Amino acid sequence: MGDFTLELNDDQKGVRDWIHGFAADVMRPAAAEWDEREETPWPVIQEAAKIGLYSMDFYAQAFFDPTGLGIPVAMEELFWGDAGIGLSIVGTTLAAVGVLANGTEEQIGTWVPQMFGTPDDVKVAAFCSSEPDAGSDVSAMRTRAVYDEAKDEWVINGTKTWATNGGIANVHIVVAVVDPELGARGQASFIVPPGTPGLSQGQKFKKHGIRASHTAEVVLEDVRVPGSCLLGGKERLDERLARAREKQRNGGERIKNAAMATFEASRPAVGAQAVGIARAAYEVALDYAKTRVQFGRPIIDNQGIAFTLADMRTRIDAARLLVWRASWMATAGKPFTAAEGSMSKLYAGETAKWVTANAMQILGGNGFTREYPVERMHRDAAIYTIFEGTSEIQRLVIARTISGLPIR
Repeated sequence: MGDFTLELNDDQKGVRDWIHGFAADVMRPAAAEWDEREETPWPVIQEAAKIGLYSMDFYAQAFFDPTGLGIPVAMEELFWGDAGIGLSIVGTTLAAVGVLANGTEEQIGTWVPQMFGTPDDVKVAAFCSSEPDAGSDVSAMRTRAVYDEAKDEWVINGTKTWATNGGIANVHIVVAVVDPELGARGQASFIVPPGTPGLSQGQKFKKHGIRASHTAEVVLEDVRVPGSCLLGGKERLDERLARAREKQRNGGERIKNAAMATFEASRPAVGAQAVGIARAAYEVALDYAKTRVQFGRPIIDNQGIAFTLADMRTRIDAARLLVWRASWMATAGKPFTAAEGSMSKLYAGETAKWVTANAMQILGGNGFTREYPVERMHRDAAIYTIFEGTSEIQRLVIARTISGLPIR
């Protein structure tokens, strides 16, 4: 009988405990302050960079963990610490994944290091896909990129929204339409280098949760980038567009665009973030229930409280297993034949909302105050059924995948 285990190996446990220590000692004490300030916690990011946690090398090592668990383990611990600060630390990775998934080796080597900067001069990056009229419906994207063959430059115009680190990033990755007739198939991703004229920050959003993470519009007005900034290169793009036109003429299978490839790769990691938030709220509620005395006994002695905590723990563990399965499948090269990546994000996001809401209920009036962290955790959890594909979109992806039908 072959060996099978769900236990982390010693190296993975060491990394988990190292990140947990940073989350407990650095992130948690700062969480309430940066949530109130609604600003990017640069000092915390710099502390992460100094110990090597915020770096290309760390995420590369985690990404190439042969079991696939390096990233989800890291994400869970960081977001156990605090979701807003956690997203400020890991927000750059979505742009990095965009380059890793679609870029050439030269582009990866040139641009990914510039996304992180150095411990003495930390930088962040932004992935810009959503638009005011094109969130879940990527086919409605209006940002255009036109090739200027004489100068070997792409000219980009449009407005992006909901961009983590948008406008403050050193490097922006922008998804734009290059062939409007092909809809979502006619899109490509572009690197916008630091200091490029025409790129500016639009509205900065004041959010319900994850308030320590910067979210803003990105405005692109006649932004010119060199031909070398097209992710994957012109030759590969031309080949892909030719195939898409052929498929369009003949009907046939859908071709995944650059934005969807990025989100598909990141969904289990986002699910792991939600697991971290849920676990943090559960631990607060469990501790409170064991120490809070009402009618002469701890409130956990009441089945109504104890059963809720049992359901919390069960759902958290189930969510983690879905995340780990999807992460392992992606690393092992196994196709998501039942949209397992979407499953993991869907269930973990819904679990985070449910667990944090019930944690507030267990704490009663205290749970509704900012003296206890579950109020903030509940606000942070709300985004996990919305961003990177709403729960409804995840269900649509799953339904289409298991049925083989174009369900709308």
